[in-house]
Amino acid sequence: AYSREPQSTRMEQRVLAVAVLFLGWSLSFCLSQTYLLDDEEGLGRVFDGIGGLSGGGATSRLLVNYAEPYRRQILDYLFKPHFGASLHILKVEIGGDAQTTDGTEPSHMHYENDENYFRGYEWWLMKEAKKRNPNITLIGLPWAFPGWVGHGKNWPYDYPDITAAYVVNWILGAKQYHDLDIQYVGIWNERSYDNKYIKVLRDTLDKVGLTGVAIIAADGDWSIANSIMVDPYLNASVEVIGAHYPGTNTVMEAVKTKKKLWSSEDYSTFNDEVGGGCWARILNQNYVNGLMTSTISWNLVASYYDELPFGRDGLMTAEEPWSGNYVVESPIWITAHTTQFTQPGWTYLQTVGHLAQGGSYVALTDGKGNLTVVIETMTHDHSVCIRPPLPPFSVTSQNATFQLKGSFASIKELQVWRSQFNFKTKKPLFFEKLTPLKLLDGSLTLNLAEDEVYTLTTIPTGQKGSYPDSPPSARFPKVYKDNFNVPNPSFSEAPNFADQTGVFEYYINMTDPGPHVFTLRQVLTERPVTWVADADQTISVIGDYQWQNLTVVCDVFMESIKTGGVFIAARVDKGGQSVRSAKGVFFWVFADGTYKVTNDLVYEVNPFPVTWLLNGDPLWKKTVVLTPKNGWAAIGTHSFELAQFDNFAVVAE
Repeated sequence: AYSREPQSTRMEQRVLAVAVLFLGWSLSFCLSQTYLLDDEEGLGRVFDGIGGLSGGGATSRLLVNYAEPYRRQILDYLFKPHFGASLHILKVEIGGDAQTTDGTEPSHMHYENDENYFRGYEWWLMKEAKKRNPNITLIGLPWAFPGWVGHGKNWPYDYPDITAAYVVNWILGAKQYHDLDIQYVGIWNERSYDNKYIKVLRDTLDKVGLTGVAIIAADGDWSIANSIMVDPYLNASVEVIGAHYPGTNTVMEAVKTKKKLWSSEDYSTFNDEVGGGCWARILNQNYVNGLMTSTISWNLVASYYDELPFGRDGLMTAEEPWSGNYVVESPIWITAHTTQFTQPGWTYLQTVGHLAQGGSYVALTDGKGNLTVVIETMTHDHSVCIRPPLPPFSVTSQNATFQLKGSFASIKELQVWRSQFNFKTKKPLFFEKLTPLKLLDGSLTLNLAEDEVYTLTTIPTGQKGSYPDSPPSARFPKVYKDNFNVPNPSFSEAPNFADQTGVFEYYINMTDPGPHVFTLRQVLTERPVTWVADADQTISVIGDYQWQNLTVVCDVFMESIKTGGVFIAARVDKGGQSVRSAKGVFFWVFADGTYKVTNDLVYEVNPFPVTWLLNGDPLWKKTVVLTPKNGWAAIGTHSFELAQFDNFAVVAE
């Protein structure tokens, strides 16, 4: 793909390739295509691992609320070696106090003079991953920044020293407070990069002794490769070029840099069997087509309300902590085909590629005699990812002979693991251990059907881990109460509340001698620097999206004496990046003594079917509501302001 030969020569090669492929097609029913697995001519690129991404944003929000043993089991399926996905990499959002897809993740520095390295759940998640796999690679990437970083602008690069210090503080805090070593850090998710900032970040890391923390740039497209080629300082600052959703392809400029090439965010697809097929195809073809040595799934685990954007786009699903139900989806076992039989530091063979009748194969070695081969035959319609568009291709059943050469010629037996999607019968079989294959003169032949994944390996430790079925699925409780009386909370956020804008944290109100010592407080007073348009209001949703008729009660306290405003709401119909346009039934109370009922967050007033009480006194009765018909309950503020909430309760019919 990267030949510099004259165009006429390349054209001749293309014509020859077409002739060979046509011949292979015509003889496919009687011949087996042979593929060499050989290290005699050298090896390919070093493998950096397969990973999952928590964040971007709040995608693991509900996971922390699971009771044991279910929470432990979910974590085992994700991280425990030789059990489930056995992930090599965990990438997390460096919380920036902003809506970043499915919610807000809190920053370690809400304000310039504020540092707290126990907010949110990413610290906990990284420690749990490390507990299971001490060798797991940890990566941090900002999606947003607190408002003070931008000094009044929605831009983090005007003061690169401040932004770099903010990010480096997160890395230092991970080590100081949690004994976590962050190995890689990114720039700004899917937004413009700034060459000067990248260099300042490298210098700042080095000055505090973090010379081993490498920079990934720029978590968007491949365009930074052009800058790296002409800027030696930038070239020295960046270790990995990371692209998102590359469609298994890279560009010539990126290859020429000789940098590590990663698909640093990929997948993002509904985790049914087609999603599993997408994952199987790109795990192989990101290297075959694009020389990418790492692929990271957004997201790690779908642990957020299903009706938020990109519902169930995780490697597995854990969105019901109130019931304990979780589902081990097909991508977990597709991941295992690679992760359980390789490790970062292994090397791809040069002899990888496409199968004659469609599909692909990769082969990796540890350089000590071990070999792992992963084969996929996913058809087009059964491997479509959410993005980018997938060009047409065909896959048909075929016989494939693999001939081991070089240092592998003496291998006599390979372990075999197989997944069959079985779309026609709708009875898939994932990650089955088959009888080991005996090799004759270093050769073996497989009959490959459509939509299958095989692993052939010398590694004998593979295991399909399992636990008893999780509890049955159940809807969110119709009666739910929280008085926030938690003197020493394990996490900064109250269970099941999903902050969509703003940050709502447990708070000890030392000035209240009465019943409101422990509250939930909205703590942001400034709009964050963000890549999506945050609402002017803050809002945290909770409950069952299908709720229609419900009673919501909450005590509120506005800390802005003259300008404050808060609301409680029902039937809130949107969250995530669409939260600005959310409709619902919003009851507003303002510090100046006024109150209002609206149909949305920007004060559109409509008639409603509700009874309203303030301090127990009726305000309206028998009003009529038309839309929306259902949605979450919610609390929030009318601006980025300090406000407290207590004795929250909801009763749904």
